Amino acid sequence: MALLESVKIPLGFPLPTFELKDFSGKLFCSAALPAERGLLVIFSCNHCPYAQAVWPRLLRLARYAAGMRVATVAINPNIHPEYPEDSPAKMEELSHTLEMSFPYLVDDKQDVARLFKAQCTPDIYLFNGKKELVYHGRIDDNWKDEDAVTREELKEAMNNMAAGLSVDKKQNPSMGCSIKWCLKA
Repeated sequence: MALLESVKIPLGFPLPTFELKDFSGKLFCSAALPAERGLLVIFSCNHCPYAQAVWPRLLRLARYAAGMRVATVAINPNIHPEYPEDSPAKMEELSHTLEMSFPYLVDDKQDVARLFKAQCTPDIYLFNGKKELVYHGRIDDNWKDEDAVTREELKEAMNNMAAGLSVDKKQNPSMGCSIKWCLKA
């Protein structure tokens, strides 16, 4: 697995407009996703060990965010023949197994990942109620061992955003497996 960090994106970056379907074919539009206070966007997949390690934390954070009127969506850009465990059928299995409370969308053309400048799984974006990027970074300071976490950076950003406080501009990149880019014709 090729380890990669997310790229720096300027805060204030507007939420890109997109339409994607989930694993069952239900269409979701970015304009209808944000809740009153914002939207948490997670580029992730099934096979990446970094993504697998943090899925439980992301599920808890999504429930926590919902309590603050922040919606969550996960997007899988790794629909690639060499990674069958990332297929829509396997996404559906994972969604049911983890009891996801948010949409898990299929970015089979990888156009949405490109709009976001996503690089890795997981790659995490937090947008405020005005659909402006306020956080693009890691979940916490120890992806590998949740018991060793000393700082929950994403949760801190959500708390500050929901309280109307400024979000720390010093943000550490997320890291994970590289997105499995397909060649564009």
